[in-house]
Amino acid sequence: MVLGDFKEEDNVSAVKQFVLLGFSDLPSLQGFLFGAFVIVYVVILFGNGLIIIITRLDPALQKPMYFFLANFSTLEICYVSVIIPRILFNLWTQKRSISLLDCASQMCFFLMLAATECFLLAVMSYDRYVAICSPLHYPLIMNPKKCIQLAAGAWLGGIPVQIGQTCQIFSLHFCSSNKITHFFCDIPPILKLACGDTLVHELSVYAVAMLFVAVPFMLIIASYSKIIATVLRLPTTTGRAKAFSTCSSHLLVVILFYGSASITYFRPKSNHSAGTDRLLSLFYTIVTPIFNPMIYTLRNKDVIEALRKLLLKI
Repeated sequence: MVLGDFKEEDNVSAVKQFVLLGFSDLPSLQGFLFGAFVIVYVVILFGNGLIIIITRLDPALQKPMYFFLANFSTLEICYVSVIIPRILFNLWTQKRSISLLDCASQMCFFLMLAATECFLLAVMSYDRYVAICSPLHYPLIMNPKKCIQLAAGAWLGGIPVQIGQTCQIFSLHFCSSNKITHFFCDIPPILKLACGDTLVHELSVYAVAMLFVAVPFMLIIASYSKIIATVLRLPTTTGRAKAFSTCSSHLLVVILFYGSASITYFRPKSNHSAGTDRLLSLFYTIVTPIFNPMIYTLRNKDVIEALRKLLLKI
């Protein structure tokens, strides 16, 4: 009995580091992928950085909507900076190992920023709800102090829970394999390496996902339901078109982010496949941040005008 227990314990290796397999199954495309991710990273930094600059400098954009947009662009820069530099390092050096501490840190920052994105999208939908459904009270309700409080709540709200969830995940025992079939340290591929029954941990992940993904999403749906009902009652076609125009960009970002993230985190562990997880993760970690500047600028006359004035000054 003692010998059996010893062997069972011996099979559980004390993992000191993981190996991020990433895109190692595409050996002939390593150089192309490195170049592609460099371009993507530069575009994300430049596009979102430009939004931050013009929303700070242009007097016409000193409104709550653009204050939250600047926060969102800042978030996107932080978000991709947690993931893309590690991808580039792995592709350039072909050294895919990552220490346990670095992996846990990457997961923790990723989860905290993902929670911030969920909350911030909900705050932005609330801002549009107040602007369209209560336009006369909008300046009073969305005053500068309230905007700062909402933004701070979005940034800080998920930190304690996500630190706790990361500690919980990395307190697990991991079996002999330390190969993560992903390009960053995310929960689903890490859980697949854990020994024994991880049902309790999976339920914990679902509970946190419900809190940080489902609840903000339901608030967004509630806001847009009221917005649509209000817009449809507007007397003129021009008024309806303008109201829908201010909301459609935000709604498109919500669909892109929540659609891919929800499929990833709400599927059972048994239904996860490396290829599908990797593809979905590309959407909510890289595709959404690269499209955000285009979505918010090309569909917004105020931002286009601010960009035009900035370019003329240069």
